Amino acid sequence: MSDPPGNLVRMTTRHLVWDWNGTLFNDLEAVVSATNDVLTGAGGSAVTAEEHRSRFIRPIADYYALELGRPVAPEEFAVMDKVFHDAYERYRLACKPAADARDAIAAWKGTQSLLSMWHHENLVPLVDQFGLTGLLNRVDGLRGAGGGPKHPHLEAHLTAIPVDPSTVVLIGDSVDDAEAALAVGASAVLYTGGFTAEAKLRAVGVPVAGSLLEAVELATRPPA
Repeated sequence: MSDPPGNLVRMTTRHLVWDWNGTLFNDLEAVVSATNDVLTGAGGSAVTAEEHRSRFIRPIADYYALELGRPVAPEEFAVMDKVFHDAYERYRLACKPAADARDAIAAWKGTQSLLSMWHHENLVPLVDQFGLTGLLNRVDGLRGAGGGPKHPHLEAHLTAIPVDPSTVVLIGDSVDDAEAALAVGASAVLYTGGFTAEAKLRAVGVPVAGSLLEAVELATRPPA
């Protein structure tokens, strides 16, 4: 795990957790391209970015099953997951942080960290490459197999900081981000510029923002 210098004491002010893929990192095109490598390799059809935004669900095996029109066994998903990540590593080289990512990070006056479901060993050097590591109290990515819900990883992330979940707001771009936050007793703001169609995000019932700066502004408001 990537920790800042010194010891981080338990916080009493509000803490912001950023999602990475589709939120701070503008990689929708890379994700859709890698997904299409998986789907076409398994005998399915490619999807457009808007189809992906409208239909994507977790667990990811269920999404592949939805697009393929058939069940996906665990052993087949393991192969698909490797295909996806190998392809994503190629496609993401053309991607950059969202246009307002750095300004949004700077706009938050409390402590903040990053939690991604992308592999930790690939995430940490990329965050550092873009000069964001020093702005964050902690950077955590996925260790081991992926594809499941985010909330157990969020719980571990908050415990490691450590921070009281009731003081936390998570900014992400998926329904799973909001579900993870609510599951651990935190708040959430969802961002429409990522992997999920706006209508699906608004159906969750948490604040929704069209930019990262707006998301931070909404996150500064006291919890309802």
